[in-house]
Amino acid sequence: MIPRALGGLTVLDLATFVAAPFCCTLLGEFGAEVIKVEQPDRGDDLRRLGTPVREGLSYWWLVESRNKKSITCNLRTPDGQDLIRRLAGSADVLAENFRPGTMEGWGLGWDALRAANPRLVMVRISAFGQTGPYRERPGFGRIAAAMSGISYLSGYPDRAPVTPGTPTIPDYLAGALAAFGALVALEHRRQSAEGQVVDVALYEPMLRMLDELVPVYAATGYVRERRGSGTEYVVPHNHYRARDGRWVAIACTNDRMFERLAAAMERPELAAEFPTMAARVARRDELDGLVQAWVGAADAPDVLARLDAAEVPCGPVASVRELFADPQVRARDNILEFPSYCGRLGLTRDDLRALSHRGVV
Repeated sequence: MIPRALGGLTVLDLATFVAAPFCCTLLGEFGAEVIKVEQPDRGDDLRRLGTPVREGLSYWWLVESRNKKSITCNLRTPDGQDLIRRLAGSADVLAENFRPGTMEGWGLGWDALRAANPRLVMVRISAFGQTGPYRERPGFGRIAAAMSGISYLSGYPDRAPVTPGTPTIPDYLAGALAAFGALVALEHRRQSAEGQVVDVALYEPMLRMLDELVPVYAATGYVRERRGSGTEYVVPHNHYRARDGRWVAIACTNDRMFERLAAAMERPELAAEFPTMAARVARRDELDGLVQAWVGAADAPDVLARLDAAEVPCGPVASVRELFADPQVRARDNILEFPSYCGRLGLTRDDLRALSHRGVV
């Protein structure tokens, strides 16, 4: 992909926290000019959320504010609202994640912004969307995961449901799909010269990821329950603990893969004993126990080497420390190092003023 593919686009980021700001971060990574609008005095709440770098600055803020130019504007005042309408008049995308009705109360709803710029694409991310009986409710990623059906499936059947991964997965997924929606709306604008509203609820992308749950329930009434780290319709497809205490993920999704696993385990007879996925699912606990016994007899690196040699899909259950050392992650530049802030600058106020006029700072 071309890093500057979105060069020439102007994005107004009026949002706070994660979902809509992440949408704007993605657009900025590909060249869009992102103007980050923050509240006077306190700025974006994300500046103080998570692990602090120093007072008023968090690592999370450094991640999601990159590629953005911050300004302050009080959206609750007539002057601030007028400024946003004027900025929207020349913008391509405006993103916000206030509770539905808030922007309208400030005179910054879709009708007002469209009057200022009929070609504007407005991205609106909220807990439950702009319509429906829950539209005015507040909510964050944990609530979205719970109400999407994902949390109900996560964890063990005899324990409380858990929020999978981090509570912000719904935010990041909603932000990514909102960025996709913005690009679709921009293409629509190219064809029609008309702007659009992209309306995303935090829970919706998670619900869309429920593989076959929705049509299966609609057709049969079957409700899938929690299975811990196992998978409903595939065995062996689980996490197994190695002798050194590390965990290994194995995913055999067809008969050929299981044959290769049986060979790697030096138990080729298992392929005949469990010849089909239905046979393996029917004897889930027994087969998972056999795989666990084999994995548990060796250290994780040895297990992974044998599985790799046999072309069995596998991987370590990695901590963030292990991600930093992973050669695949490093080869693809998934984690990059760059200066977070400059500290003291050897410049005078006049120098900074000159740089500001040139658009540098």
